[in-house]
Amino acid sequence: MSFLVLVPTKRVPDTDGVIRVAPDGVGIDTANLSFLINPFDAIAVEGALQLRERRDDVEVVVVGIGGEAYQDELRTALAMGADRAIRIEAPEPLDPWNVAGILAELVRQLEPQLVLMGKQAVDDDSAQAGQFLAARLGWPQATFASQIDDSDHGADVARETDHGIETISIDWPAVITVDLRLNEPRYASLPGIIAARGKP
Repeated sequence: MSFLVLVPTKRVPDTDGVIRVAPDGVGIDTANLSFLINPFDAIAVEGALQLRERRDDVEVVVVGIGGEAYQDELRTALAMGADRAIRIEAPEPLDPWNVAGILAELVRQLEPQLVLMGKQAVDDDSAQAGQFLAARLGWPQATFASQIDDSDHGADVARETDHGIETISIDWPAVITVDLRLNEPRYASLPGIIAARGKP
C-alpha cells in the first residue's frame, strides 16, 4: 500500500509582479499579471518530493481549487516531480473555511496518510486552512514546520513559535503546514516539464 501525500496548492499573483487595484476599486487588476504556486505551497511540494526520495512507497498528489487557469501551476508541480494533479472546479476566491471543507471531502475520498501544505498564502496571509482542515478531519496537526523527521507511524516535527523551536510528535494520518526554513524548492527541469505533459 502506498503512502499518499496530498499537497494542496494555491494560485497566487507573482510576488515580483506589480500589483494594481482593479478599475472598480475592488480586488486587483489581473490583466497583465503573472501567477505562480504560492511560495509556501512550493516548499510543501518540495517536502513531499524529498519524503518520496527517502521512502519507496510515497505517491505525491497536488491539488488546486479554482478555474481553468490553474492548469499551469499544477503542471509546474508535476514538472517538479509530483506524480499526479487534481484541479477542483470552484469559484474564486474562497475563504479558508470553505477551502478546508473542499479539501476534507477530497481527503475522505483519497485517504492520504499526510496532508502537507504551506502555512499561509502570500496573497491573503490568513494561515487558517491547514488548521481548519485538521479540525474538520479530527486529525493531529503540526503547524509552521521547519523540520520533519518521519517514520512509519508518524513524525517528529520542529515548529517555529514566538518562543523558539518546539518539537512535537504526531501520528499518521496528519496535517502539517510548512514554514520557509523547511527547504528550498527545486526548479522544474526541462525533462520534468516534458514528462509533466504525460502525467494525469
